[in-house]
Amino acid sequence: MEFTKYTALTAEQALKKLAGNKKGLSAPEAQVRLKKFGFNQIASHELKWWHIFFKQFNSPFIYILFFASGLALTMGEKIDGFMILGFITINVIISFIQEYHSAKTIQLLRKFIIARCHVWRSGSECLLDSRELVPGDIAVVETGDIIPADLRFIETNALTVNESILTGESAPVWKTKEPTKQPMADIAAAKNIGFVGTTMVSGRALGVVIATGNATIMGEIAVLTASAERTSPFAKGIYDFSRFIMKMTITILILLFTINLLIKGANANLIELTLFSIALAVSVIPEALPLVTTLSLSTGAMRLARRHVVVKRLTAVEDLGSIEILCADKTGTITENKLAVAQINSPEPEKCLLMATITASFLTEKKTDPNNAFDLALWQKLTAATKAEARAYTRVNEIPFDPDRRKNSVLVKISGQLQLIVRGAPEAILAGTNLRLSEKKEALNWSAQEGLLGRRVIAVANKAFSSTNYKIKDEHNLIFLGMISFFDPLKTTSQKAINKAEHLGVQIKILTGDGPEVAGAVAKQVGLIANAGQVLTGKQLDAMDETERLPAVESHNVFARISPTQKYEIIQILQKKYAVGFLGEGINDAPALKIANVAIAVDKAADIAREASDIILLRHDLKVIIDGVQSGREIFCNTIKYLEITLISNFGNFYAIAIASLVLLFLPMLPVQILLLNLLSDFPMIAIVADSVDRQELKRPRIYNVHEVAAIAILFGFISTVFDFIIFALFYHAEPSVLQTNWFIGSVLTELALIFSMRTKLPFWRSRPPSLILGGLTAAAALAAIIIPFTIFGQTVFKFIKPSSGHLLIIAGVVLGYFIITETIKKFYFPPKTQLKNL
Repeated sequence: MEFTKYTALTAEQALKKLAGNKKGLSAPEAQVRLKKFGFNQIASHELKWWHIFFKQFNSPFIYILFFASGLALTMGEKIDGFMILGFITINVIISFIQEYHSAKTIQLLRKFIIARCHVWRSGSECLLDSRELVPGDIAVVETGDIIPADLRFIETNALTVNESILTGESAPVWKTKEPTKQPMADIAAAKNIGFVGTTMVSGRALGVVIATGNATIMGEIAVLTASAERTSPFAKGIYDFSRFIMKMTITILILLFTINLLIKGANANLIELTLFSIALAVSVIPEALPLVTTLSLSTGAMRLARRHVVVKRLTAVEDLGSIEILCADKTGTITENKLAVAQINSPEPEKCLLMATITASFLTEKKTDPNNAFDLALWQKLTAATKAEARAYTRVNEIPFDPDRRKNSVLVKISGQLQLIVRGAPEAILAGTNLRLSEKKEALNWSAQEGLLGRRVIAVANKAFSSTNYKIKDEHNLIFLGMISFFDPLKTTSQKAINKAEHLGVQIKILTGDGPEVAGAVAKQVGLIANAGQVLTGKQLDAMDETERLPAVESHNVFARISPTQKYEIIQILQKKYAVGFLGEGINDAPALKIANVAIAVDKAADIAREASDIILLRHDLKVIIDGVQSGREIFCNTIKYLEITLISNFGNFYAIAIASLVLLFLPMLPVQILLLNLLSDFPMIAIVADSVDRQELKRPRIYNVHEVAAIAILFGFISTVFDFIIFALFYHAEPSVLQTNWFIGSVLTELALIFSMRTKLPFWRSRPPSLILGGLTAAAALAAIIIPFTIFGQTVFKFIKPSSGHLLIIAGVVLGYFIITETIKKFYFPPKTQLKNL
């Protein structure tokens, strides 16, 4: 990082290194540097909208759906053909909008480069277009200003800066011109650096520009954000399945046509054989997958919306269920992001609390509430009577807080009496008191113990004073009043959320810009670590080589003093083995959000964090996310059910019909009958999105495994083929129309029976009951398969004949046997131990 090398330099050394001086650069020199370093603006390569649009068609499944649509339209099935085209259009538009918005997030960073700023040039202060700032320029910043570039402060006066957009910590940071003892790569430790985009809370300063444009900390974030590409577990899984199905379909099409042609030779009807081969090949395609997934994801999104979660990228609903690690900041997620008084160590607690509050500057503005986290905590601790007493004091004089002195003091008057009150770090206050050495050690020990608990401590002292004027040297011989410790309270839901995450197999990791003591104490309270020392800092991470980083990042659950780049790197490292979700809200979180498998932001997050996210929380609560993980798991389970059941039935039918077509002189099932078979078997599968899910299947994250699903489809598809051949053996001596009709009815009913067997890994009678809508649609499809052959429409359009009652009873017996055998094989294929292990 560019700023690091300037932290340990004195102001004079920094100026010398940049060949600058306090009077500013000359205009000619500034122009030379502008040509060398470029404009002070964030620049990055951005994709054009048409590139993003055409990218959406680069998917095997899109090709398959176009093929299926073309076939349906060719065969006169216009409704099916146009419905598939409609699915393609909807998916492409939604994906384009999501990716286009994601690509535009970089523009949101540019607003933090302000339009104009005050700069010293050629010995005088002037107002300059901030784009023209160059390294070596002397910028002037004061209360309310946004810092225009990365600065090394060379003069400061009571300077505090809000760096929350970079660190996530809302408390203002005191800045100084003094060098650090060693170069600081940690943003929070760089006390003499002003970062572009951060806001001046109080004071005034001069700073020499050390970096502009993409060389600034904001520029580094922009470069990372622009280069980051998110991998969606859902999209990757569907892509892998699509590629597998496409290859299989093409192979089937060629082999079936070729073998039929070789066997039948001159007797083959080329037109009829071509249509049959294509129809049979397309029958393997799970063409209802877009509809099933869209309904699943939409249902999940609506469910999350009721829990105050807004889903921006629909596939993120299922991706949320696949995450194995959730990384989040502690502040505002696990804790309330506000300070509260923890302990008061004083013989006179009320007086100590009152005197500490009186030093707050907000009391001079009679109607305002505290805007400082410490002051607000003190004010909320006071009773109504004590608040009135605090406002009765008249402020006569004050010396503001100085980060070098680590204290501030005020001179106040009440009832004609003057009092000098000093508040600050315990070491700084105790040094000016008249306590004995043993008493000072005791006080410092108490402060140290509170620090180990992650608490921040201030000390308070006072004395009577006779003059209205005082100086720093008067802050001695003070009467020690006591110390007050502060903490950021845990959210009431944090412990339950972490326990539920553990139950779901999701590991929580804290990534924070806060100190290791605070982060460790919070993590220990919620049970993420056994002791507060199990914290990895950004500095320690940087010191590791590549071989050490992965095991270190895996084994640690708490990371403190982490920079935006380190957050990004931690996510990258974890993604080598895990699906990772990230919860962030600041600009510093944008790169990590952009690369995470699931990006989550709160509604009050920075614009770029919201734009880079997939999910927006309207309630900043870890429990909401963990509940969403469970919803995502349910959607995954139902989607995988659809894929397994559809591929099993499709494989089974394909094997049977393809083999039968080689030995029969007529087609075992007409192309139009195959398409109707697909329609009726897929019809109830739409309701799989609302099906109940066994609790065991929610215990572990799961991913799409093409080989596992293919193995299931091939094994159980073979069983389905065996029963298809049983029907074939029973009826192949009959007329072709009798075989075709009975085989059609048997195929539909066995596929419907398969739904109720394969919807659960458990025995059918031990699983959770299927949803009513799934049962209703299955019954409707079964009735349709039986009734259509009895109708004039079915006999005219689909060439069926009326089946006899005896044939129907035989088919029913075969279907029942098929269900029993499937349940038996399933018991051995999914034994109880492997059920739990794989889930």
